[in-house]
This record gives sequence, C-alpha cells and structure tokens, in this order.
Amino acid sequence: MTNQSAAGVLPPASRPIAAAVERIGIHNVSLILALVVLLIIFGVQRGDVFFSARNILNIGMGVAILGVLAISQTAVIVSGGLDISVGAIVGLTTVTTAMAIDATGAAGAGPVAGMTVGALAGLFNGLIITYGRVNPIIVTLGTMAIFRGIAFIISDGQSISIFNDSFRLLGIGRFLSIPAPIWVLVGVAVAFYVFLHLSVAGRNVYAIGGNPIVARLSGLNLRGYRIAMYVVSGMVAGIGGILLAARTGSGQPISGSEGLELEAITAAFLGGCAMKGGKGTVIGALLGVAIIGVLNNGMILTGVPTFYQMLAKGSLLILAVILAEYRQNKA
Repeated sequence: MTNQSAAGVLPPASRPIAAAVERIGIHNVSLILALVVLLIIFGVQRGDVFFSARNILNIGMGVAILGVLAISQTAVIVSGGLDISVGAIVGLTTVTTAMAIDATGAAGAGPVAGMTVGALAGLFNGLIITYGRVNPIIVTLGTMAIFRGIAFIISDGQSISIFNDSFRLLGIGRFLSIPAPIWVLVGVAVAFYVFLHLSVAGRNVYAIGGNPIVARLSGLNLRGYRIAMYVVSGMVAGIGGILLAARTGSGQPISGSEGLELEAITAAFLGGCAMKGGKGTVIGALLGVAIIGVLNNGMILTGVPTFYQMLAKGSLLILAVILAEYRQNKA
C-alpha cells in the first residue's frame, strides 16, 4: 500500500497528526516522547527546581559543548567514519588557547590557536584513515591518547590560568539573557543543518556514507570529502575547547573534556545515525543531546550517586548502538 493510499483510509481527524509525524520523522517523534518521559519523571521528583528558568539555562550550558561535538560527530558518521578523539582534542585546544592568550595577551589569539590546532588534529586523523586505509575507530582511539599526551607535555601536566576578561565572555557572557555558549551551539547547529540538508556537498556526504562504491563511480572524491569531515570535526572540537577554556578560565589537559567523546557518539546514534553511515540529522543529534542533558541534570538533582550515573551513561551508549544496528538491519 502506498503512503497516499494509506493516508486515504485514515479518519479525517488523524490525518493532520499523521502528516506531522511524517514531516518530523518517526524516529524524532520517539526521541521527543522519550524526552517528555524524562521531564515528567524528574519534574515529579524535583519540579520546583527542575523546571526553574535557572536550571533550564544550566542544562543548556551543560550541553553546549557536547552539542557542538555531537553535531560534528553526526557529520563524520554520516560520511562513514567515526571520531573517538574529539574529547582529547577539546582538552588539547583548551591548553593551546590558554597558552596563546598568555603569550600574546590578545583575546583573539586564543580562538585562532584553538581552532587551528583542532583543524590540524582532524587533518592528522583524516590523512591516516584515508591514505593508511585504517579503521577509523582504531586510528582515533590511538590519536585520542596522542592528543591527550601532547596536552600534558606542553602544559607540563598543569592547568594554565587565563586572565583575560574579554575572552572569558565567550564562556560566561550573556546576550538577551541567554549564555553565550548556547548561542554558539545554535550557530553551529544552523551551519551544519544548511550544509548537510540544504547543500550539494551535504548530499554528497550522505551519498558517500550510504554507498561509497556508487559515489566513487559517480565521480565523487571520497578521500577529499572524508578528510574534510575530520578536519571539520577537529575544528568544531576546537570550538568546544575554546568554550571550555572561556568558561573555566583555564586550559586543562583533561579535566572537563574526559568522556565527551562517548557522550557525543551516544547523542549521534540516539539521533538516528547508522553505524555504516549515510543516515543522521542535525535535529536528531540535538534531541539526543537534550536527552543526555536532561538525564545528567535530573540525576544530579535527585541525588543519584556518581557511580550509578556512569552506569546509566554507559547503558545509554549501548542502547544507542543497538538502536542504530536495528535501524540499519531493518533498512
């Protein structure tokens, strides 16, 4: 039965709902329902605090860095790759950002240094993966250790304080009463949405991840696109590092960035990415990030012990991968 004929047998009152579900996507609807369930659970337990404007902004601040990483991770997975090193790149860029500001005294030197180092780290990943023909999981697992080691070496294992009020506005400043990191997340989301969903290059990325053989026969430069995706992933991780450095007022080799890669991958797979590439959306990634943010915040407010929080996050990652495999096999 075609979609048109199926819609024709629905009661008139149900047709607008069916049309809305089709427009939003059944997977995104399921994520929204899961998010609503979490909101109800934590709202019942700590509604006075959980739904306060302050706490909602805290959730937004808490997921801003994760959000930009999850969106770029989605683009990498769509192209058929995976980047486990983004958390380490965040840590490395916090250090290089702090060092650049300390050396020059200029607020603008930090973001330039952070994004440049992030892009170079992504380029390193992309070159090894594409020209070495090595599994991206193995490569980025190795470079995760390399980048983290470099961060410890150049900082001598110490945090580097940032004494620049103009730079710190990126982390603690507000515009229209909304924290600056949330505006950065919105900007990154809009940029990736336009790229992935509205541009020819974005359609090519989906084609490469969905069927690389056909994409190659169509004349697409698979190596070029894949390297570009890792460069972009590294650059966006650099943005995450800049936000973290601005928020904490320091460059930290590991504190604040550890575990970000797993949460970003979890959000991407929750958002609808397929393990083998070719599927995934910016909206889905944002919904996955929202679920993680609400879960983290809710567990803290309700006093869930740290060890159980780790258990919940690990279980969520496994569930996300299982769902990704299920969608892949069903397709």
